[in-house]
Amino acid sequence: MFKTIQFGLESLGEAVLFFFHLMGLSFTGQVNGGQIFDQIWKVFLESLPTTMLAGFFVGGIMTVQFSMQIEAFGAMSYLGGLATSATFREVGPLLIAFLLSGKIGAFTAAELGTMKVTEQIDAIRCLGSDPLIEVIVPRFIGIIVASLFLLVFGLGLSVTGGMLMAYFFANINPDEYIRHISSIVTISSIFSGLFKCLTFSFVIAGICTYMGYSTTGGARGVGLSVIRTAVLSMVSIVVTDWLTSFLFNSVLQSMGKL
Repeated sequence: MFKTIQFGLESLGEAVLFFFHLMGLSFTGQVNGGQIFDQIWKVFLESLPTTMLAGFFVGGIMTVQFSMQIEAFGAMSYLGGLATSATFREVGPLLIAFLLSGKIGAFTAAELGTMKVTEQIDAIRCLGSDPLIEVIVPRFIGIIVASLFLLVFGLGLSVTGGMLMAYFFANINPDEYIRHISSIVTISSIFSGLFKCLTFSFVIAGICTYMGYSTTGGARGVGLSVIRTAVLSMVSIVVTDWLTSFLFNSVLQSMGKL
């Protein structure tokens, strides 16, 4: 147990150092812009169906849960605003990021891990190029940008899922559902959700590229990297979610807006 925790902390620390190293390389101007765009487009298209499904049902689930609670108080007209606020601030970014970490993170770790154990990374280095610049950084930036757009897109679709579920489950028409969204979903709620989306995209990109690049041990090592990527990503997302919520609420309290 102690060794497992120690290994996890060491891996997380190395991933953080690797992340800052990639961030530094991202601003050197040596990365091919075409490769970055290709990675963004690839990740976006491959993960769009998963994000659409996740966003739709997250909104629907929150609507069902809130309708069961507020029906007793006769406040069903506020269902849309309450469900949307909770989805944007907390539940939506967290659950969608979980799915993306399994979809994008596991795939990238497996892809890079396979390149590492088959010595493709070493071959690039032997040709006089830096594999971090040629292979890792384009994927790193691509995952960050694509994940951010996917998370935001999923949150937007959650409103549609909640609206449809409210119509079929609680007999609330779309006009009534969206009427109080603007009064309950504040600017701070939207900014909180967007900030979490941005933070989670950095977490997913940093961990999966590090795990893939540090893979050793052949095919078995690739499998272990995929498992560690999934576990470390989810744990890091939960911890990051707590930190961002704490920091964001502290800032709003200090500004007198919470």
